[in-house]
Amino acid sequence: MVRLHDLPPLAADGGDTYLPPFTPAALFTEINLVSLIALALLVSAALYGYGVWRLRQRGDHWPAGRTAAFVAGGLGSIASVTVTGIEAYDTTLISVHMVQHMVLSMVGPIFLALGAPTTLALRVLAPRPRKALLAVLHSRFVRVVTFPLVAFGLFIANPFVLYFTSAYRQTLEHVWVHEFVHVHFIVTGCLFFWPLLGLDPLPNRWPYPGRALLMVLSVPFHTVLGLTIMQSKELLGGDWYPNLGLSWLDPAADQVTAGGILWAGGEIVSVTMLGILVVQWVRQSEREARRIDRALDREEAKAATGGPATRPEPDAE
Repeated sequence: MVRLHDLPPLAADGGDTYLPPFTPAALFTEINLVSLIALALLVSAALYGYGVWRLRQRGDHWPAGRTAAFVAGGLGSIASVTVTGIEAYDTTLISVHMVQHMVLSMVGPIFLALGAPTTLALRVLAPRPRKALLAVLHSRFVRVVTFPLVAFGLFIANPFVLYFTSAYRQTLEHVWVHEFVHVHFIVTGCLFFWPLLGLDPLPNRWPYPGRALLMVLSVPFHTVLGLTIMQSKELLGGDWYPNLGLSWLDPAADQVTAGGILWAGGEIVSVTMLGILVVQWVRQSEREARRIDRALDREEAKAATGGPATRPEPDAE
């Protein structure tokens, strides 16, 4: 399938040469399964599934919810905007691109984090590769990029740099830049959400109040960015969209829609992930309460029998 950004920009009088108006049906009629992203998603799903199978073969349990989060929620959401009509129209409609942006930088990374793939790998790998993975996780580089304030800065700054510099126009004109930005969205989203919502053993994991505060602070930035795009008198990408020559496309109105999607979508996702964090916080508190109860019960039992006191068992999040 020939993608629009593989072709030179159209002249304003070129007419509707390439793509018809976007409709929900385009999600299914413009599917492109022959791509590197499709291959990467398939390999990721296969590796995760193999890890779960290995655990079950030796009688170990792996929560089905984690598998569903990683495969269906994480990889599935990324596939929904990279191998469907969303990808086909992402250089034609900035509103479609904005949906793609939200999914790649927020929705996909949240579900990938909840799938705990690093924990799965550590339970499946042989001793030597497991040791190598742990060394990477605790390396200085990983400690820096996953430090919540650093990850927060990258996550917040990226869209402002992309949309208010010449970088966005480059993504429209060059396929490799376009695909790099897709990967960049996913990586920076994972760096932000993994230490906050993820279940994997990572350094720099803040207590729950600090995580909740960081999530609350992320909400205004999406609002500001969305409103700025909606109220901007200049088109993102310059004359790219007008030069497409599509009679059914109003670039200015579509940009207002795109800003609204970013504004509303950012708040919805932020509130949702805050809810997930609260649930995790409550569950951790319940585990801590049970741990303390067990420790007190053991102390009472030993006191009754005259045995020595024992230290409370460490809590595992």
